Amino acid sequence: MDVSPGELMVAQAAREIRDGERVFVGMRLPLIAFVLAKRTHAPNAVGLFELGIVRDEPSPKLLYTMGDPPNVTGAVWCARTIDLMGLLQRGDVDAGFIGGAEVDRHGNLNTTAIGADRAHPTVQLPGSGGGADIASLAHRLIVIMAHDKRRLRERVDFITSPGYGDGGEWRARVGLPRGGPSVLITTLGVFRFTGGEAVLVSYHPTSSVDEIAANTGWTMRVADDVRATEPPSAQELRIIREYDPQGFWTRRGTD
Repeated sequence: MDVSPGELMVAQAAREIRDGERVFVGMRLPLIAFVLAKRTHAPNAVGLFELGIVRDEPSPKLLYTMGDPPNVTGAVWCARTIDLMGLLQRGDVDAGFIGGAEVDRHGNLNTTAIGADRAHPTVQLPGSGGGADIASLAHRLIVIMAHDKRRLRERVDFITSPGYGDGGEWRARVGLPRGGPSVLITTLGVFRFTGGEAVLVSYHPTSSVDEIAANTGWTMRVADDVRATEPPSAQELRIIREYDPQGFWTRRGTD
């Protein structure tokens, strides 16, 4: 079965959504993961969109921005960003999806700037948006990123969205009583976090532990029972392709 890396990541991300949860969805692959979860194992999950939209059913059409009319039509709540940030502060958000330009072994994400000189960075990135809020206040964080050594760094140049800081009990020490990354899904494999550090738990069928280690910027920990990532089932693949028939977000046919 020919499956793109994007489709594999969507299937894995959807499995992270539990029935009945309130989830900050975001765009691109997380959007399709929410659709897949709703139509399979999590029919009662609720999707939150940063600009203030809450949906108990996915948009019937593929979205290109959060504010597309199909996302507004049929929403259960069209509020403001600050209202959804309030849900985060109260602890009412179970999970949030996030990505970044860089991530380190402790799950800290950078979407601010690349380069040692913060006054004159080599690359200026778009910044936090709601990323820092989601990373700080959701009960758990689901990270999705492309995989290469420039992105998976020993230490990010700037912590925009906190993971586990320098590891261990860092979040509790700095006053973040809940949350943190639970999983990092990349184009090559899946990491989970133990003691505030990423541990490889599966490699995608087209990859290997050795390839992932060669493309990771830190000395990688590997689970004793590391295994191949479960590919999407025929049903999951059908749902993904029906929602994104041209592969706009999953990049089908462009790899």
